Amino acid sequence: MSTISKKRPPLWRPDAVIAAEQQANRRRLTLIISSAVAVVALVVLYAVFSTSPAKNTSSSGTSYDVGSPGIGKTAPAFTLAGSTGKQVSLSDYRGKTVLLYFQEGLTCQPCWDQLTALEKSATKVKAAGVDDIVSITTDPADLITRKTEDMSLTTPVLSDPVLKVSKEYGANQYGMMGSSRDGHSFLLVGPDGTVRWRADYGGAPDYTMYVAVDKLLADLKAGVKS
Repeated sequence: MSTISKKRPPLWRPDAVIAAEQQANRRRLTLIISSAVAVVALVVLYAVFSTSPAKNTSSSGTSYDVGSPGIGKTAPAFTLAGSTGKQVSLSDYRGKTVLLYFQEGLTCQPCWDQLTALEKSATKVKAAGVDDIVSITTDPADLITRKTEDMSLTTPVLSDPVLKVSKEYGANQYGMMGSSRDGHSFLLVGPDGTVRWRADYGGAPDYTMYVAVDKLLADLKAGVKS
């Protein structure tokens, strides 16, 4: 006698149970999506901060970046027209310790006040081991010459209108005007042509365009020692 198997009808489940299961599935899906978004965000943040320049905070509390070329690297050679009416080369300072000061230029009066303050503190600057100061900006040489004459400045200010030198030094990455102008960067180049100290003060979020000379020299001395 053969037995005929019959399919059991599906068990009936209340609508409330089905709704609860659907809600639980939605919650699980939301949790998975949120976790994935969080992981992606962490990866992006890591990529941003791992490629950002090193950040330093001086004893005075003034923060600054350290761009490239950094300490121990050879300072790129350059020859530029200067406010002195002559071409000025980095090689002219071979055998001396020179402080390169990249600045925003004619649109930044605090940058020029910085030069004035450095000249007035010449004795302190020499005591910190700096033989000469050379400033570089992107304005035309004739306008720079007029500005230095108006302010009775003797520090050579060089013209880098196409940013060739500024880009080689990465000095156009730390200003309020984007990459079209320099910010407020200092590099101490030793007698052998290597960078002994660097501080890029002009970057976000503060966009510092003037640093008190005592603070600047304190940062320089601490940086050279370390």
